[in-house]
Amino acid sequence: MMNRSTSLREWSHSLIYEAVKESNPIDDDSLEWVHDSEWSLRPRTSIYTLVGKRCIDVFVSLLIILFVLTWLIPIIALFIAFDSPGPFYFVQRRTGVKGRPFFCLKFRTMTYVAVSAELEFQQTLKFDCRVTRVGQFLRRTNLDEMLQFINVLVGDMTLVGPRPHALAHDATHWSSSAYRARYLVKPGITGLAQIRGARGATIHPQSMNHRVRYDHLYINKQTFVLDMKICVATVMSTLQGDTNAW
Repeated sequence: MMNRSTSLREWSHSLIYEAVKESNPIDDDSLEWVHDSEWSLRPRTSIYTLVGKRCIDVFVSLLIILFVLTWLIPIIALFIAFDSPGPFYFVQRRTGVKGRPFFCLKFRTMTYVAVSAELEFQQTLKFDCRVTRVGQFLRRTNLDEMLQFINVLVGDMTLVGPRPHALAHDATHWSSSAYRARYLVKPGITGLAQIRGARGATIHPQSMNHRVRYDHLYINKQTFVLDMKICVATVMSTLQGDTNAW
């Protein structure tokens, strides 16, 4: 018999899929998870990573959903509707823990025609003409990621961890065991790489290498104190406006 968290995840996935399949093409391809027995990277194991992290995820995501998203969604949806035609949300299949894909939620920040062409994946570049005026603000303040607290609640994501990438993006790096290792843990809304500036487009291999190194460092050092520092730094970045968020 499936446990309660698995049932909740599958139920939420079915709702999300039914809501978007008519308006957004969904890529059903998945990346094959290949575990490398010679990996030197080992996720930190403690009471916090085994139990505490999930308890905090559920508590915080419920608070955000009940006391923030209930009024924030209508406001942002209204601004998006006035700015450009199309739905206020964007659903993209991204890679989760151990390569399992999931439906990642975001507020829509690009023109609907460009966003709908998910099979023609392109990284968002600085001054990207596809990004709307409202989308620029949402990206700069990280508000476009707020819907991912729903992903956290159902168990696809965690508050702090390596950021999930689109399946098409991951496919270009999947042959690297070091790159795959960043998915040994659940992806997060924010992470060490993001607060250190290793976010945005990764046109040059060095950019991705920096991100992967930060992700490896985090996976080895997961603690409550580190997660709180990352969360505080993310909130400060949101209030100040992140110059690396395009």
